[in-house]
Amino acid sequence: MKTPIKLATVAVAAVLLLSGCAASGGSATDKPSDSAVMAKIDAGLAALSSKVLSKGPNGEEPAPVAAAELSDAEVTQVKAMKLTAAIAMHYGGNDWSTAQIAGLKSEFARLGIEVVAVTDANFDAGKQVSDIETIMAKKPNIIVSLPTDPVATADAFRKASAGGAHLVFMDNVPKGFVAGKDYVSVVSADNYGNGVTSAYLMARSLAGKGKIGLIYHQADFFVTKQRYEGFKTTIKDNFPDIQIVEEKGIAGPDFAGDAQGVANAMLTKHPDLAGIWAVWDVPADGVMAAARSAGRTDLKIATEDLGTNAAVALAKNELVVGLGAQRPFDQGVTEARLAAASYIGKTVPGYVALASLPVDHSNLLDAWKQVYHSDAPASVTGVYKK
Repeated sequence: MKTPIKLATVAVAAVLLLSGCAASGGSATDKPSDSAVMAKIDAGLAALSSKVLSKGPNGEEPAPVAAAELSDAEVTQVKAMKLTAAIAMHYGGNDWSTAQIAGLKSEFARLGIEVVAVTDANFDAGKQVSDIETIMAKKPNIIVSLPTDPVATADAFRKASAGGAHLVFMDNVPKGFVAGKDYVSVVSADNYGNGVTSAYLMARSLAGKGKIGLIYHQADFFVTKQRYEGFKTTIKDNFPDIQIVEEKGIAGPDFAGDAQGVANAMLTKHPDLAGIWAVWDVPADGVMAAARSAGRTDLKIATEDLGTNAAVALAKNELVVGLGAQRPFDQGVTEARLAAASYIGKTVPGYVALASLPVDHSNLLDAWKQVYHSDAPASVTGVYKK
């Protein structure tokens, strides 16, 4: 039976999370017992529920979401300004982007800020540069965006800032940009923490033993690098009987298709492969497709982001064993508030981060409500195994 995720703080969490030794007190070379491995995992997950591990793109310490809150008087002040905003997404159509946009639109509406444009760059830096140029023709007061490439988009964002737009970023910032000068703030999930979360969930599904493969994002993308580092470091430092036998990057834009091809090759090369980690839920879709094609329904898949397909697999207790979820709706709300605060002269932190949310079968339906602010869809609830 799977051990359920424990969200209460465990007294020994900090000690166990930082130690690579067996919880029984043996040396680092001793083989930990299954119970010691499970205790370490439970403690690590409990610690992550209330602590952000990630630093900002420029090494900033994370500020809490509460730092972006606005008083009733401040909301009234913002409404009187009749501001406009635009949203320039790196790519759209997935559950994460949809929830981000929904959170932004919801809070902008509450603040009396009109959204004049929403664009989708399909992970193409050239397209995003063109999108920003088109957006600037509308002269928005605010632009919220996730840069597809921190170098290739930098000039376009700098021109937008020089043109008067206040910039708030999701996750990533253009190269050379300084918070409080070139942009207002950046809002992110605890991406390093989400990598750590998925590592613990993978380790639990394997009882701390087995061979795994990693599929990472082959791009200069700050947050996906953090996930990869968080996962890999946690496995290496804490679970000596889990062997990473292969790592392969994918560049997209067909992330599911690319990941399926990589997973197919891994499963062929390593017939005893026990698990595969995918950098987010869309590549995980491709890993699931490869596993089904190979008849490997026993494969353990861990990932990040609570997308619909990953949720269905978790509901069925098939293939996906757990993930570290972001809170994209709340991130969107926070981004909107920070942008508004910048227009009334309020000092805001340069980096705000939301804690990782560990998700497995046991807390899936409640986690969906936390992530999307709505009940899980019938496609998930209808297949949930109690």
